[in-house]
Amino acid sequence: MGGTGGTAVARVLRDRVAGRYLAGVVVSGFGTSAMWLTAGIWVKSLTGSDSLAALTVCAMWAPVPAGPAIGALADRVGRKPLLVRVNLAMACLLSTLLLVVSGRTVWLVFAVLVLYGAGGVLLDAAESALVAGTVPAPLLADFNGLRMTANEGVKLVAPLAGAGLYTRFGGPAVALPAAATCVLAALVFASLPVREGPRVRGPERAESWRDELAAGLRRIRASAVLRPLVTAGAVTMLAAGVNGAVTFAYVDDVLGRAPAYAGVLYAVQGAGSVAVGLLAGPLLRRVPERAFAAGGTALFGLAVAARAVPLDAVALAASAAIGFGLPCVLIAATTAVQRETPDAVLGRTAATAGSLMTAPNAAALAAGAGLVAVVDVRVPAVAAGTLGVLAAAVLAAGVRTGRHPRGR
Repeated sequence: MGGTGGTAVARVLRDRVAGRYLAGVVVSGFGTSAMWLTAGIWVKSLTGSDSLAALTVCAMWAPVPAGPAIGALADRVGRKPLLVRVNLAMACLLSTLLLVVSGRTVWLVFAVLVLYGAGGVLLDAAESALVAGTVPAPLLADFNGLRMTANEGVKLVAPLAGAGLYTRFGGPAVALPAAATCVLAALVFASLPVREGPRVRGPERAESWRDELAAGLRRIRASAVLRPLVTAGAVTMLAAGVNGAVTFAYVDDVLGRAPAYAGVLYAVQGAGSVAVGLLAGPLLRRVPERAFAAGGTALFGLAVAARAVPLDAVALAASAAIGFGLPCVLIAATTAVQRETPDAVLGRTAATAGSLMTAPNAAALAAGAGLVAVVDVRVPAVAAGTLGVLAAAVLAAGVRTGRHPRGR
């Protein structure tokens, strides 16, 4: 089985579409990750406001609830041209940050981040749909795992690189390279050896605009495969948001460490996510998707609850376990959406699933930030961990032994 997993990963990397697509993910992800951290530093330095700096993250998350509407575009036009054009548009958008020179123009940073976040939602929908139609079904889990590895691997180095560039040269020194990564990603996507036929107008196209946008939600609600995975993903990301919000308080109040120690924990967590990305394909060939997702979610929940223990060794082990466990339900849900959804509504369904699973994270980040100011940080940590374990138990209850999805 291990050899089969290694062979499958090699097949994904050798596939012309999958290999080039992963290269595009790495390139564009580097710029996005660098901007994610640097935007907050930039706004803080221009305004002196911690609140405005924190709002930069919210600005990038703001378009997520509009995922179904944004994702509908991926069902109306060719996905490959859309990937190219959106990346080029994002490059132009980032270039306007050169106009930000003082606190009076900082509003432009927020405007760019909101539009950049909307572009990211659209790219995710188009990418998921394009991959589902070009990567062989038996390799989808391996591909999604490798995509997770690529994303998390970039996050280990890009924010530090962005912060270093900003410290030495200022905001434009980050905005321009980020724009360049979008241009390079557009070139990579333009080179994908994919020929798309004309967009097929599904039955939803004859319905009202509101009904058309709801097509993705209807697909998820009606599917016995997708509904529990997406629901568990939403609950898990809600718990993950609480966990993220309490991290700095946990480092200070529980571990008694300096704030910089959070960087160590995030790096260990990222390493765990890189590892599960490499193992996801082989594991999903051995166990059903719900069992894989349930196991990862249970590990995540237990690790978050373990943050009530004031020991560095436990903190490091818990961070690695959080990084390994959290992506499992996301990989399983993404793979199931790609496999179970007709092409005509795949963009909307992928975007809807993404919105349902990520929007709770943003809400929990905001709620958790206020919660740690009034209660002991261990209370929300244990509560979030318990929520994760409960979500895992519900998933595990529906597992049917020996039943694997199609296309394995």
